[in-house]
Amino acid sequence: LPQLISPSWKIPRNSVFVSLYIYNLHKYYKQRAKPYTMHRNFHTVRRSSSFPSPCVMGGESIMTRKKHGTSNTPVQTNLRWGCDRDLADRICNFNRHGAESYCYLFKTSFLKDTREGQLQQQQQEEKNENSEQTQYEITFYDSNTGKPLFIAPRGGRTLDQFLKESIDHGWPSFRDEEVIWENVRCLPNGEAVSVDGTHLGHNLPDRKGSRYCINLVSVAGSPTIGANVGSSA
Repeated sequence: LPQLISPSWKIPRNSVFVSLYIYNLHKYYKQRAKPYTMHRNFHTVRRSSSFPSPCVMGGESIMTRKKHGTSNTPVQTNLRWGCDRDLADRICNFNRHGAESYCYLFKTSFLKDTREGQLQQQQQEEKNENSEQTQYEITFYDSNTGKPLFIAPRGGRTLDQFLKESIDHGWPSFRDEEVIWENVRCLPNGEAVSVDGTHLGHNLPDRKGSRYCINLVSVAGSPTIGANVGSSA
């Protein structure tokens, strides 16, 4: 809101515009003071009894109250990429509609660590002349349980394509082929959750099909024993 806080800006005399000016100014400074405030997700969620295969549907019973909100356990202590634990716990366990702030991933080391991991893999493959170049993949784990939930990129898209779509939308965006359906369910209202009751985000389909818009803080866990799936970062 640069036009609302610039010293050269003159407060309008019309009472309606004055009210709007004060409201936006208050909103601006409130957001600056609380950079990790949980934001409402205003995306329009498709109301549907089911989504096309391979999406696996689940019932509302998954999100019933348990020992710690909708889960039996709080989020892990040391989340990956420096994600804020308090924010993660609120979103994962005491929330059904809210989301981390737009492009929250820029406030973490996610992008930096991903590029570094990709470079390290490329260098390792170059040292081994007999090895074939493989796609760099990231496994995303449940911030509560450590179970694997997503592996990306897959389904024929590159890491650049995965990151671009995630940055364009403001949240990590996964496609059907990148979901580990053994541990993930989609509710009829579009809410994406883990089988253990962790709120993940929402399914927001576009012309390409289902797109799972997921909070990074919900999938920043570390793997538990026996939870490793595929090649991961």
